[in-house]
Formats: sequence, structure tokens, C-alpha cells
Amino acid sequence: MVHKAFLAIAALIVGLTAVMAVNTLLVAPGRLEAPPANELQVDGDAAARRLADAVRFPTISQDADGPVASDAFRDLHRFLARNFPKVHATLDRRTIGDYSLLFRWSGSDPSLEPVLLSAHMDVVPVEPGTEEHWTHPPFSGALADGAIWGRGTLDDKVSVLGILEAAEFLLAQSFTPRRTIYFAFGHDEEVGGRAGAAGIAAHLAEQGVGLEFTLDEGSVIAHGLVPGVAKPVALIGVAEKGYVSVELIATAEGGHSSVPPLSTAIGRLARAVHRLEADPMPARLKPPLSEMLDYLAPEMSLAQHVVLANRWLFEPWLLSRFAQVPQTNALIRTTTAPTMMTGGVAENVLPTEAKAVINFRLLPGDTIGSVMEQVHAIIADPGISVRRIGDGGHAPSAVANSRSSSFAALYTTVRQVFPDVVVAPGLVIAGTDSIHYAQLAKDSYRFLPIRLASEDLERIHGTDERIMIKNYTEIIHFYIQLLLNVTP
Repeated sequence: MVHKAFLAIAALIVGLTAVMAVNTLLVAPGRLEAPPANELQVDGDAAARRLADAVRFPTISQDADGPVASDAFRDLHRFLARNFPKVHATLDRRTIGDYSLLFRWSGSDPSLEPVLLSAHMDVVPVEPGTEEHWTHPPFSGALADGAIWGRGTLDDKVSVLGILEAAEFLLAQSFTPRRTIYFAFGHDEEVGGRAGAAGIAAHLAEQGVGLEFTLDEGSVIAHGLVPGVAKPVALIGVAEKGYVSVELIATAEGGHSSVPPLSTAIGRLARAVHRLEADPMPARLKPPLSEMLDYLAPEMSLAQHVVLANRWLFEPWLLSRFAQVPQTNALIRTTTAPTMMTGGVAENVLPTEAKAVINFRLLPGDTIGSVMEQVHAIIADPGISVRRIGDGGHAPSAVANSRSSSFAALYTTVRQVFPDVVVAPGLVIAGTDSIHYAQLAKDSYRFLPIRLASEDLERIHGTDERIMIKNYTEIIHFYIQLLLNVTP
């Protein structure tokens, strides 16, 4: 009997090992072959000077309801017209929402659906009091140490100028695309894009335009940021998280703090916030994260490859590991972030009301409705009122197809221009203007080939924003090659 049990266990182990071995060999999607890139002679120094000049226009978005930096945007528009004359002579240019720009580059084959490249001209403010910490002033557009310095060099004038540089270069070669190309440059992306990208999308919808795909900022080329992968990783965002901000309000009788009741407004509110933090939204390992792991597994050690290839067995362990680090925890669940808390007017006065704001970033598959239901269930206190605030938020995007010809064109372009990188689909945890074009496009992708290491992450929306001139030249090459690849 013992012998039979031993044989059964041994057979189970052998079978399990065989299944794991087969999965390890088969899990990875085949790497696409990338033909040699076109020989391109781009004047990177001249392009860097133009981007530096564009940085000097303080096209700052303060808030969605605040005044627009109208003079700065109009000056930037005139600057673009002067510096990209072939683009402005050949493409149709429209101003949308007073400050956003839409270019249409007519293709020779009307049977091909258009492609839209999106970027934004606005930038975030510089935090007051931090100006002196910048190596070069934030709107100086300084060219120093092999870099272009200033607001917009990473987010997102780099993309606006890079796209226009690519188009101007191709027009100088007498290039005409077979497929119509749109360039959509919003002016309020940093505060939601409700006038810019949303206005452009509405205009395109009125014209009956359907898009093969859109490409916006979002993911980057990560250097040393993906655990277990030594090579740089180009993550093409195939989805982005949604968001909703929720206000919690607790009320109670006021009075003197010397005779507090058993439950105060602040105490009740604090318990509610604690419950939400202690009981996070469910974790799951679904696309696009699962697709990213499939692409990256072959680049990892054998042990890591085996684990990722056999997620049916190791998923609970993987989820527990991902949950331990904020950056990876954001990839597996809708995150819960208390961001504001108010209540009380004096140290010896019991407040009659206390408020807290919780910001949720929704994972694809969740909805605002499902999150609100879980918030009520977790708090489990009828004395706490819960309501959506701000603009009401928006749902997560759909997950774009990573097996489409459009994704293949992006994949191939990245491999041609950046042969040192590994390419994989990914999830964008912040918001982009892509969300406004989703109803027009078969697929929406989010990728800007900025090379970022861990020490560069704080530059985005932070101090010392800058991009290396060599990398900016690569970005221009990327857009040129992409336009060639999507307009056969």
C-alpha cells in the first residue's frame, strides 16, 4: 500500500514537472522580426534647439476651471508655424477649443483607416518655493550637459515637437502617406483634457472619422525598473486605469471637548478610512499584466521563467509578492489612496462634521459602480455618507489588442530604433488623453520612447525635468519610422 502511494506521488511529481516544463517552453509570444530601420540623417542638435525654444513658452495648466495661459499658447502656435513650414503648408491645421491643434495629413488611399498621434502642449506648474532647486530655471530651455532642461521636456512638448520634426523631415523627402494621419495636440491634458482632446474627438466624430489606432504618451523605456530583467524594457501601454474620487462625511453633535461623546465625527471618519486601507480592493492577475509577464518571462532567470509560465500554480504567491511594493501593487488591483482630511475649527471644540477624500485608481475590469458598492460594504457605517466628487471620474480603458497589426507595427518600430530593448505590452497607471479618443479607435496605445532610470522618475512633474539630446533624437527617429511603417 505504501509502495503504491509512493508511486502515485512520484507520478504526480513527474507529471507536474512535465506540465511546468512544457508551459515554460510555450508561454512566450514569438518575438517579431524587425527589418533594418531606414537610414535617417536627423540634425539632433537643431531639433534640440527647437524643443528648447518651445519650452520657454509657459503653457501652464493650473486647474480645469481656471484661466488658460492664452498668450503663451498663441505664441507657441506661431512658433510652431514658423519652425515647421512644410507641415503648415501641406497639412490641414485646425484650432479646437481655442488652443488645441488638430493636423490632418491626407493619405493617398482612402480605403485605409486613419491613425492618430496624440500629445499635449500644456505643462504642470512648478511647485512654489522649489525654483531654486532646479539646476537650470524651469522655463529656460537650457541646453547643457548633453540635455534639454525645463518643463515639457518629458511631459509632453517632447512628443509634440518630436512628431512635427518627423513630419517635417518626411515632407522634405517628398513623402506622401498612403494612410491619412492625424496629429492631435491638446492644451489641457494635465487637468483632464475636457476642452482639448475631448473637443478634438467630438470634431472627428462629427466628421464620421474612425481610427485604426491612436498613440499617446504613457509608458516609456524603463532602464533597471523591471525586476529580473537586465535589458531596458519598452512597455507599450495597451490600457490605462480609470479613477474616481470619493468624499466621506461623518456628522455628530458638537460641543466642548471636555465632555466628548463615545463616538466623535473625527473618530468615526478615522475608522472608516482605516477600514478602507486595511481591506484593499481584490487583487487579480489579468491582462494586460498577464500579457506583459508572458513577454518578459524569457528574459528572466530560469526559476522566474518557470514561475511566470505556470501562473495557474503560482498565482497566489505572485499576487502576494506584487502586493508588497507600491509600484507593482498598482498593477494588480484598484488602489485606495486617502488624499485629503478636514474637520474641526479649534483644539477644544468638537466638530459637527469631518470629511475625507479617497482617490481610487481603477483596474481594467472594475467599474465606478462596483468600487462604490465595495466602499459602502467595507465602511459598513450608515452614519458615513459617501459621494463621488470632482468630475465624477471615468472608467478604466478597454485593453487594446496586442496581437493586432497595429501593435505589430509599434513593436517593430521600437525594435528597429531601439535594438537594445525588450518590448512588452503594459498597463498605464496614470491618465492620458487617449481616453477621449477611445470611441473612435479600434485600439488605443500609450508609449513615448523616453529612456528613464529610477533616478529620473521624480523629474516627471518634479524638479530638474530634462531629456538627453541623444534620446530626443531617438524619439524623432521613432516617429519617422513609425509613420513609414503604418503607411505602407
